[in-house]
Amino acid sequence: MAKNVLIIGAGGVAQVTAHKVAQNAAEFGALHIASRTQSKADEIIASIRDKGHQAEFTSHALDAMDSKAVAGLIAAHDIAIVINVGSPFVNMTVLDACIETGAAYMDTAIHEDPSKICETPPWYANYEWKKREACENAGVTAILGVGFDPGVVNAYARLAEDEYFDKIDSIDIVDINAGSHGRYFATNFDPEINFREFTGTVYSWQGGEWKQNRMFEVGREWDLPVVGKRTAYLSGHDEIHSLSARYPDSDVRFWMGFGDHYINVFTVLNSLGLLSEQPVTTAEGLEVVPLKLVKAVLPDPASLAPDYQGKTCIGDLVKGTKDGKPGEVFIYNTADHKDAYNEVGSQGISYTAGVPPVAAAILIARGEWDVKKMVNVEDLPARPFLELLGKLGLPTRVIDATGDHPL
Repeated sequence: MAKNVLIIGAGGVAQVTAHKVAQNAAEFGALHIASRTQSKADEIIASIRDKGHQAEFTSHALDAMDSKAVAGLIAAHDIAIVINVGSPFVNMTVLDACIETGAAYMDTAIHEDPSKICETPPWYANYEWKKREACENAGVTAILGVGFDPGVVNAYARLAEDEYFDKIDSIDIVDINAGSHGRYFATNFDPEINFREFTGTVYSWQGGEWKQNRMFEVGREWDLPVVGKRTAYLSGHDEIHSLSARYPDSDVRFWMGFGDHYINVFTVLNSLGLLSEQPVTTAEGLEVVPLKLVKAVLPDPASLAPDYQGKTCIGDLVKGTKDGKPGEVFIYNTADHKDAYNEVGSQGISYTAGVPPVAAAILIARGEWDVKKMVNVEDLPARPFLELLGKLGLPTRVIDATGDHPL
């Protein structure tokens, strides 16, 4: 029986997800999309029709912070798979609704508490992992962090484990966006979420323990396929918090590329206190959260798509031993901003995040990933996921001892 799907969210990533679900509508039953602002969901549906897709979506207004409302919508439309591509602030309420109703759940980032930044590791243990037993008792499939990073990069690590190494010594995840959007300053996804990643402690897993650094404290130059030589900085990121649990004897680090201009603007905003999540009161008596104000004056990330040029490269450099011999492999993807816009009307960063949950939903619908418990992506077989991603527009390449080749 075909499984009905509900997409929660109506931002740039949700647009990609909805387009990809429409392209693969034969894998599913009835299609639904919900947002706090229903008109945004309607705009996505209109963009799907503009591309000539015949798939029929139904839109809904939904406050995803209200778990009972989410559960009610799921039950009313017999939803079997929920793709949560809304704000990470809603993860737990949506997850609770799925546990209550029996629907499969997935998201693309760790849950966040709006009043907190950079929680103690492993971050997943503070929220989602507390629901593991409830998911298993209810027979609910919950796949955490199934965007690109986290998500695909977790699958790259699992592929290295399955096919390249007996023992993994280190996993270095590198994320480079070599594109240009033409604005003075903008973030590629929700500014509030973007800045929250970089204003707290940078955690990495090294030598069997959590190491702490400041943002932009540790940088190094990487020479990568397509994008060439780029400087990336040690950053805290979602996937470290789960990969460190599966690979406790390996070093796990995340590196993100930044240009000097971004670093300068970020440093000024942060130094002035404009990236704080704590409210302040103006002389006029207005209570304002500085971070939300900055978000309000910056361009909507979705608006960047028409002018975005260039490519991304995201991958895992994994080192380890096979039959006692040391080696390394770089598993990666490159995406093109303009190609993404031409296909789905979004920029490449949204594309890389929005396609993977659709692949996961297809695998759940087919039964291959319908595991009836809570998992992170590295807990699941990697090759079926990565091969399907290639068919959906995110092909994997591998640089190993034989050269640079497709998966």
